[in-house]
Amino acid sequence: MTENAIVVEGLEKRFDGIAALDGVDFEVQPATVFGLLGPNGAGKTTAIRILSTIIDADGGRAEVLGYDVVRDPVAVRRRIGLAGQYAAVDPNLTGRENLEMIGVLGQLPRPQIAPRAVELLERFQLTDAADRPLKTYSGGMRRRLDIAASLVPKPPVLFLDEPTTGLDLTSRNELWNMIHELVADGTTVLLTTQYLEEADHLAGQIAVIDGGHVIANDTPEQLKSQLGDTVVELGFSVEPHAERAMEALAGVGAGRVEREGVDIRVSSDRGARVLVDVLRALDAENIEPATLSVREPSLDDVFLALTGRHAEPTGEGDDTQPNDASRGAA
Repeated sequence: MTENAIVVEGLEKRFDGIAALDGVDFEVQPATVFGLLGPNGAGKTTAIRILSTIIDADGGRAEVLGYDVVRDPVAVRRRIGLAGQYAAVDPNLTGRENLEMIGVLGQLPRPQIAPRAVELLERFQLTDAADRPLKTYSGGMRRRLDIAASLVPKPPVLFLDEPTTGLDLTSRNELWNMIHELVADGTTVLLTTQYLEEADHLAGQIAVIDGGHVIANDTPEQLKSQLGDTVVELGFSVEPHAERAMEALAGVGAGRVEREGVDIRVSSDRGARVLVDVLRALDAENIEPATLSVREPSLDDVFLALTGRHAEPTGEGDDTQPNDASRGAA
């Protein structure tokens, strides 16, 4: 057995000649949340499917709790829970019936099935709706039940693939609290998400995946610290003004300066001093920004610096249909 809950080394997967994963490496410590962060199509869901033994890798290796996903798939399945992008529950059954069905399919001892269903319904605040058909549930309730279903066999490792996609803010916050509780109880969580705020809030370690490669792997704090401790954002009324501002800031040594249309972002480790230098440089050229803000770096800044674009959630995960693995979407 390894001391890491999950080990991934040189993982490769191709669909129709296109690399979904191209030598991916990462390790996940027990009882932590590890975030796989990336845009739609980055390869996050493909990695989850390989780790949960749904599909095979073309190269590299992966272990869950010391068990190889290829040589010991049954042992892996007995130790994991998976909540995918689409609810793996029956809308015509009640919440209670869904959980009990999962218990039967998972070969949980019969005397344990009903009590486990009651326990999870209480934990996920679904007791009042336990005997209602799932099709009457709200989106947030369905998502909570889906995650509850993945926990019926008490797995030590839980894969959450885009768990809050399509949820409102309240439901999302409720799920975040539940994930924190699971980790406090010893569960290891591998989370894929396109939501930067979600990764920042939940994950102790983040691997940024883009184009099938891991392009960064560190704590959220360390990733953000690479950009410095201050971000100055400037907005201009028209692009020619922004272009002139870029020229004025080029020789200031203010830090990393980036422009998107009429907006300029300056990232620096010089604290408030960078704001003074930026405003002096603009004033010397008689350039006045339309808007100005100063803040700490965010994961969006990190993502932009690493990939050259913002992470823009589409409301869908890596795979827009459950069978997308067959057509290479990841």
